[in-house]
Amino acid sequence: MTSTSPQIRAAGAVREDLRTVLEPEERPDRPSALSASLTFGWRAMLKIKHVPEQLFDVTAFPIMLTLMFTFLFGGALAGSPGEYLQYLHPGIMVMSVVMTTWYTGTALNIDVSKGVFDRFRTLPIWRPAALVGALLGDVVRYALASVVMIVLGLILGFRPAGGPLGVLAAVALLLAFAFSLSWVWTALGLLMRSEKAVQGVGMLVMMPLVFTSNVFVQPETMPGWLQAFVGVNPIAHLVTAMRALMSGADALDSVVLVLLSCAGLVVVFGTLTMRRYNRM
Repeated sequence: MTSTSPQIRAAGAVREDLRTVLEPEERPDRPSALSASLTFGWRAMLKIKHVPEQLFDVTAFPIMLTLMFTFLFGGALAGSPGEYLQYLHPGIMVMSVVMTTWYTGTALNIDVSKGVFDRFRTLPIWRPAALVGALLGDVVRYALASVVMIVLGLILGFRPAGGPLGVLAAVALLLAFAFSLSWVWTALGLLMRSEKAVQGVGMLVMMPLVFTSNVFVQPETMPGWLQAFVGVNPIAHLVTAMRALMSGADALDSVVLVLLSCAGLVVVFGTLTMRRYNRM
C-alpha cells in the first residue's frame, strides 16, 4: 500500500489551480476601447486627487486673467469695466482654457520619461486608450475652468443674452476645440526630450495665436495684414462662435469653421501621435 503525502497533494492542487487560471477559454474578456479609455481617464482624475495643486491653472489663473484685463483695460477700451466685460468674457474663457491645454503634453512627457507608458503598451488593451484617457481627464479640467469663468462673469455682471442653452452650447464647443488642440501637445510630448521643452513650445505657439485674435479688441482696429491673420486664426473663429452663441446671434458659419478646425487637428496630430507612439 502507498500513501500520498500532504506535500504531493498540495502540489497537485496548485497545478490544478494554475491549469484553471491559464485555460484559454477561462480568460476574462478584453476590455473595450471605451472602457479602457475611461479607466485611464479615471487615472488622470486620481492624479489630481493626490496633487490638487494641478488645478491652480484652471481655477486661480482664469480668475486672475478676468479681473486683471477687465479692470485694467475696461475703462480705456470700452468706457467702463462692465461694458468691456460683455465683450471680453467669451474671449477670456477661450484664452484661459487653450492656454492650459499644453499640460497634456507635459504630463505625457513625464510619464514617458519615467517608463510608465512602456508598461501600458504591454497591456492587452486598445493601444490609444492611455492617450485618449489622458485627454478625457483633461476635458474635466477644462470644464472646471469654464464653470469657474462663468460663475465669476455672472458675479461681475456678465449677462449672456443667449440664455443657459447658449452658454452650454458655447462651453461644449470650447471643450471640443480644447480636446482637439490637446492632440498637438500629445504629439509634442512624445517628440520633445523634456517637459520644459513642451511648455516652451506651447508658450511660443499659443501666445501669438491668442493675442493676435479678437479676444481683447475688434479686428477692425488692427492693420490690414494683421486682420488677414486674424481671419484665418482658429482661436478667433472660436471666440466669434462663442460670442454669437452666448448672445443668441446666428453662429452657424463660425461654428462650422471651428468644427472643421477640430477635425483637422485630430486627423493630423492624432495620426502623428499614434505613429510616434507605435514606434517608440
